[in-house]
Amino acid sequence: MAVEFNEAFLGYGRTVVLSDVSLTVRPGHAVGILGSNGTGKSTVLKATVGLADVLGGEVKVDGAIGYVPQHAETASEFPITAGEVVALGLVHELKPFQRIGASGRQRSLDALAAVGLEARARVRFADLSGGQRQRVLVARAIVSAPPVLVLDEPFNGLDSENRRVLIEVLEEQKRKGVAVLLSTHDLALSDAVCDATLTVANGRISQ
Repeated sequence: MAVEFNEAFLGYGRTVVLSDVSLTVRPGHAVGILGSNGTGKSTVLKATVGLADVLGGEVKVDGAIGYVPQHAETASEFPITAGEVVALGLVHELKPFQRIGASGRQRSLDALAAVGLEARARVRFADLSGGQRQRVLVARAIVSAPPVLVLDEPFNGLDSENRRVLIEVLEEQKRKGVAVLLSTHDLALSDAVCDATLTVANGRISQ
């Protein structure tokens, strides 16, 4: 299994947010975490990437993770292009003081092409539409070809065209054998992408 939660208690510090969480995500499959705002969907994803605490049980992840947070941390006023944002997904591969080279720039262009935005590589990130910025962040998450992809509410605020593209991107990642874990409150979109869904309510997660 690429991702496995075994009777995990998840939270922050000493505060438990979710109890007895058990789930698995196999390579080439997508699992959706459903629930209304504030129920703890994001906590499951953050525990997967190490941003929430595992207070009991265990969480196992097989390999590197590409992560798309719910709220982008790239400041809109920072003068960085779409291509440069994507290249940030390769920084962890660099040695100290090493820069992104020609190979890394090509990989960034390839990732942008995968989300249909190769022609926007030199455009300032802040000048893109909200849907395009989301697609750039997905490109940043997949640029290093991680075996696990985690996305927190990836469809929020997207118009129909950006939703269509994102669904196609996630389906392609699954065909490549990537394990996908995502949260959403949109049942129609989860049906389009996910092979299985779980619901979070009252501090627990269920089928």
